[in-house]
Amino acid sequence: MKLPENYLIEMKDLLKDEYDAYLKAMEEPSVNSLRINTRKISVDDFLKISPFSLTPVPWCSNGFYYDASERPGTHPYYYAGLYYIQEASAMAPASLLPIDQGDIILDACAAPGGKSTAIASKMDETNLLISNDISASRQNATLKNMERFGVTNAYVISDDLSRMSKKYEDFFNKILIDAPCSGEGMFRKDPSLINSWIEKGSDSYVPVQKEITSSCLTMLKEGGIMVYSTCTFSIKEDEEIIQHLMNLDSSLTLLEMHQEGFEKGKVQGYENCMRLFPHKLKGEGHFVAVMQKGNASKSMHRKEKLHSFHQPDFDNFLHQVTKPLDHGYFKYIKDKIYWIPDTVFDTSNIRVLRSGLCMGTMKKDRFEPSQHLAFALKDTEFKNVLSLSVNDPRAEKYLRGETIPYEGKDTGWVLVCLDKYPLGFGKIQNHTIKNKLEKGFRKL
Repeated sequence: MKLPENYLIEMKDLLKDEYDAYLKAMEEPSVNSLRINTRKISVDDFLKISPFSLTPVPWCSNGFYYDASERPGTHPYYYAGLYYIQEASAMAPASLLPIDQGDIILDACAAPGGKSTAIASKMDETNLLISNDISASRQNATLKNMERFGVTNAYVISDDLSRMSKKYEDFFNKILIDAPCSGEGMFRKDPSLINSWIEKGSDSYVPVQKEITSSCLTMLKEGGIMVYSTCTFSIKEDEEIIQHLMNLDSSLTLLEMHQEGFEKGKVQGYENCMRLFPHKLKGEGHFVAVMQKGNASKSMHRKEKLHSFHQPDFDNFLHQVTKPLDHGYFKYIKDKIYWIPDTVFDTSNIRVLRSGLCMGTMKKDRFEPSQHLAFALKDTEFKNVLSLSVNDPRAEKYLRGETIPYEGKDTGWVLVCLDKYPLGFGKIQNHTIKNKLEKGFRKL
């Protein structure tokens, strides 16, 4: 790997005596890691069924390294949403964001959804997550990942943060900003980023980072906590952005966080920032800072006026669902029925890709449940369940969108599970299950 000469000069100045160790690490292969979806399965239970050789990521309680020869992205457990494949250092920002009951949380630059799914795994029914990215096309990946993780109390939106700051001033209890950056920390894992760095450098990202962070600071409640992260080493994009924020608001405190393998910030007065270097830990380059705005204030879980939707076929379907849905209400939008969390979030004039949980679609007078609902359920929360073992050839057939045989006497909707973890719905007719697994979630 040939690194740009001016970049190497900057790194030598930054690392000093550790420069040679960094260069040596850059010649080593990247490590591979995944994060267990604790919304669906506990860490202990996943380790009992895992077909992979896993070792813990020290700074993420549900993060694990796996061997490069293994391919978890093709395993049926991936399609059941039991884990997310994520670079180990990228697990740090969400793991450092504390979530309290009643918190309304903003993931400001969410796509493709890795950090949003990590935040969601820490939430309970009193929380609400707003997963935003200015790119609507990139948010499609976020939406898919949130659905597979079974996240219900969230909105997936695509809007400009500066515009949002005028609407949601002093609104969010917690904010995570994984800012667009020059990507220096990912050169080893993705060498194609080197050409982008040569073309743009760090300077082109700084104005964007200042605008994003300033907007988020406006939206952060008094006492709220904000995490800022990048995957770059540039002081301009890291400590100097934190300095910019603290100049804007003197009440900001840079919190001290202790994590194994993390280095302190490189600028005097900003030592509480955290730097992740590939020669110091098993992961790529990252920067993380955790800040609190003023004094702690009590979280507020506000209620919205409830609406209701009734239709005979939908009501009949609901009789088969035992999942608690008492912290929200049903709303009919176009041809779809949504379960909306009862925490207030004004979506007027905001581009919304998903509100809460999509229950399904009304096709004239007939209701058809969604893939999102299937992933949001437990096997105990639907009346009729077909549970297939991971080695059952019918599981592979179902994942490929094929019809599978059914030996029971039931008819109507069935929740198809891998072991006890839902994959999707099917419709039983004449001892066969008509496959209702949505195409975007099928195994190619």
